[in-house]
Amino acid sequence: QVQLQESGPDLVKPSQTLSLTCTVSRGSITTRDQYWSWFRRPPGKGLEWMGALGYDGSTYVSPSLKSHTSISRDTSKNQFSLQLSSVTPEDTAMYYCHARTYYGRGYYQDYWGQGTQVTVSS
Repeated sequence: QVQLQESGPDLVKPSQTLSLTCTVSRGSITTRDQYWSWFRRPPGKGLEWMGALGYDGSTYVSPSLKSHTSISRDTSKNQFSLQLSSVTPEDTAMYYCHARTYYGRGYYQDYWGQGTQVTVSS
């Protein structure tokens, strides 16, 4: 069973860069047919997909966030990270890391971290 844990600051000032890390336990970010993603849920809004990391290191970022969003990984630590630059109060949200494992024939299993609350304010 894949376990995910977000870590990072809970308060970021506008214009700064938000950096979050997801630590993966009982799983490997290099395992085939697994994808590693970041989601967020602003207050009162729905869940938003931000981007994903493939098992081969490929990255996929939401077009609306592409200009200031970066996803990376550290295979030695079994971690992947999110960097969101030039944040504004609209970036205040619960941030979640996520894994999706494919088993073939369109079947998959999702795993979620508990989420971490990030507030952008000053």
